Amino acid sequence: MVKSTLTEKGLAMMTNKSPTLSPTPNFLTALKGGFDVIANHISLILFPIALDLFLWLGPRWRITPLLDSLLKELFNGVGAAGVQSQTLTTVQEIWTMLSERFTLFAALRSYPVGIPSLMAGRLPLETPNGSPLTWEVYSWGGAILLWLLLTGLGLLFGTLYFSVIAQMALSGEMHWRDLWQRWPQAAVQSLFLALFWVGLLIVISFPFTCLISLAGAGGMTTIQCAFLVYSGFLLWILFPLIFSPHGIFVNQLKMLPSIKTGMRLSRMTFSGTALFFMAAFLLSKGLDMLWLTPNENSWLTLIGVAGHAFITTGLLAASFIYYRDADQWAQRVSG
Repeated sequence: MVKSTLTEKGLAMMTNKSPTLSPTPNFLTALKGGFDVIANHISLILFPIALDLFLWLGPRWRITPLLDSLLKELFNGVGAAGVQSQTLTTVQEIWTMLSERFTLFAALRSYPVGIPSLMAGRLPLETPNGSPLTWEVYSWGGAILLWLLLTGLGLLFGTLYFSVIAQMALSGEMHWRDLWQRWPQAAVQSLFLALFWVGLLIVISFPFTCLISLAGAGGMTTIQCAFLVYSGFLLWILFPLIFSPHGIFVNQLKMLPSIKTGMRLSRMTFSGTALFFMAAFLLSKGLDMLWLTPNENSWLTLIGVAGHAFITTGLLAASFIYYRDADQWAQRVSG
């Protein structure tokens, strides 16, 4: 009897000392926490609302003459290569429409750090007040310089936006002095990160550009297949980098440590991270279809602008919460 009691006590002690694996971060909890933050601090959505109102109601800085001449030369060359006339006409109509809508101010929506925008993807031609003020740029040098300046400005304000959202999502309070002190360093690291992404995309895209050019001779179906392969490969390469900006704002890391930490966390929490970003993507893009329902010259578009700002800001806050939880979980598991 005594021996049996001692055995039971020994088993209990062994059970109590056995390590238990901490639960992985919950993406649903992060989503709920992100939207709770924005609901309690609704003024945070003013960043994307301000950008969308400027891109919608403000002036346009277009390069239509430059794009028209470039597209004319390109399509003449493609036509000479023997591409089907119907396919060529369809593609030419699409690019002509894009050249009419394109504005250099769209560069204010910078990546991977930037203020989200509904209008940067829509590129409206008209407003409720009629046709907006339009300026044309007639030199490629001037267009490239303006694009770079506007992208830099977008990164600067995008860094401020990310910093504010990260601070509110993680602490629930706004410490302006601390924010202003960290803003310049975070902006520099965000610029380095943007340059890293540009270089990586150039390296990845170059061979596929050649592939798509060769596929052009096979018609629209072949081009679509080439784009599908390219999109899948791009997703496979870029998914581990999905958290690359977060370390800059959560842990005040420099660019390279932030990339390494983000890749480590996305690898360790692959299934949860995949579910989180799939849910965020479906929620954002699915609701964008609703926000884009009103005509671009209708004041009802204001509802879409406000709705888009709330959803995207809530998702960004949720991503910071998920990153923090994933980082803490990884430290517990590793340590």
